[in-house]
Amino acid sequence: MHQKETKKILFLYTELAGYFLSCIKKLHEKYSLEIHIVRYKVNKEAPFDFKFSDTITVYDESNFDVDQLLALAQKIGPDIVYCSGWINKKYLKVCKCLKGEMPTIVGFDNHWKGTLKQHIASLFSKYSIRNYFSHCWIPGEPQMKFAHKLGFTNDNILTGFYSANTDLFLSNYEMYKEHKLKRIEKRFIYVGRYYDFKGIKTLWDAFVALQDEQPNEWELWCLGVGNITPINHSKIKHFGFVQPEQMSEYIKNTDVFVLPSLVEPWGVVVHEFAAAGFPLLCSNKVGAAHLFVNEGDNGFVFEAGNDSDLKSLLKKVVNLPKQELVKMGEESNKMAQKLTLEKWTDTLMQLLDRK
Repeated sequence: MHQKETKKILFLYTELAGYFLSCIKKLHEKYSLEIHIVRYKVNKEAPFDFKFSDTITVYDESNFDVDQLLALAQKIGPDIVYCSGWINKKYLKVCKCLKGEMPTIVGFDNHWKGTLKQHIASLFSKYSIRNYFSHCWIPGEPQMKFAHKLGFTNDNILTGFYSANTDLFLSNYEMYKEHKLKRIEKRFIYVGRYYDFKGIKTLWDAFVALQDEQPNEWELWCLGVGNITPINHSKIKHFGFVQPEQMSEYIKNTDVFVLPSLVEPWGVVVHEFAAAGFPLLCSNKVGAAHLFVNEGDNGFVFEAGNDSDLKSLLKKVVNLPKQELVKMGEESNKMAQKLTLEKWTDTLMQLLDRK
């Protein structure tokens, strides 16, 4: 039986992010696949400046109706299809038509919350979700229960979908760890959008309250944009949206990462800063904390939306000696390597090889 020389993968994606493209780049480098990506337009609140390799073909989802997208998929003739969630009806049509011929994978980061909508989805999954998809690829443990509720078994559940660009952030750790030992300035860093659900007001309030209660030399650097007006405070600095390739300078000059989200199904940024060797402060709503925060060893988890709880942890960090923070950063760096670009590509290829 004739074998295709080059295997093909079709990604039906929603909003692209830099970390996903780093996974794709590693996938092509390691396995020389033919890769096709259908994607949404860039979000103005996360204006990534993407540069695509000539080896990757990218299509704008809005240029296709259902029949045109199905015709494109059939023309490509993929060996495997990945789809972001189950919102896009055009994507679902493609997956339904191709299921049975090849693995069709759905990705999602929803936690099981036992809502009426989720109960209905699980009850009818055999006639809905499982009608389109043979497998699911989830970030980790917080999504596992929902995957089971949707009828996926351990044999067709893949984990570790959200991987940071570990090549970049692990190298940043090696590059700057000596510099950080010598640097006198001390800074917390937040990277994320300026929205209520990100809990950024909780962070600002807790930081300001600590400065009032116990004035200290620490600053808070915030990177992001959104609909919340940046707070004006002498020790809080705002830098707007920062492209991934420019993040290095901020990693070099900050010390402890904070993510105070009220809602955060995963949070790849936690993996990024773990790899870069940062102690981590995460709310209990951050999914990635399950994998990358070991309480007391490399960070702390606090109650989402609780100013006083976060203030207590900020105070604790401020009072820690530098060597303790360095030790926590080393532990974060080790924990980050539980998931890497290499492991991401191997997960997908193991499924492709079983085809």
